[in-house]
Amino acid sequence: MNTDCRVNQNETKPTDRILTRADLIARVQAARHNGAKIVFANGCFDVLHVGHIRYLKGARALGDLLVVGINSDRQVAVLKGPGRPIMSDIERAEMVASIAAVDLVTVFDEPTVENLLLALRPDVHAKGTDYTEETVPERDVARSYGGRVAIVGDPKNHSTSEILGKMGNNSRR
Repeated sequence: MNTDCRVNQNETKPTDRILTRADLIARVQAARHNGAKIVFANGCFDVLHVGHIRYLKGARALGDLLVVGINSDRQVAVLKGPGRPIMSDIERAEMVASIAAVDLVTVFDEPTVENLLLALRPDVHAKGTDYTEETVPERDVARSYGGRVAIVGDPKNHSTSEILGKMGNNSRR
């Protein structure tokens, strides 16, 4: 029998990396205690695209453990408007948890990630290239506990809203 195709029984399933806030805090504290540099990234991730992948890979390169916060369905609707999100927060979380660069995922329901940053105290708060270090809304929170802000990913020329717009235009033909 060819054993090269067997599933490694020690590997975690993507859903095992989706944690409640309390469990996430405990895992991050344990990792930090073991010397890990913690990186935090966040977003809606509604209709995953290559810009998301490049952002998360860039964030992961900055440390040892990448934690990703996913906006809840309610917050995506507030941020993006009617008809959004396209996929539920648990589906978006599972997709993001399936990306090799991502270690842990949580869903947050607050309008900003400030409380999550204060709870986790990551060494680096990574944001995409649609920001500068000075325009990151949570920059002062990250700096307040000694963290830093980093801009990662490729130039912002990918957008879920733009993809959805193209899909709408194509469906009318």
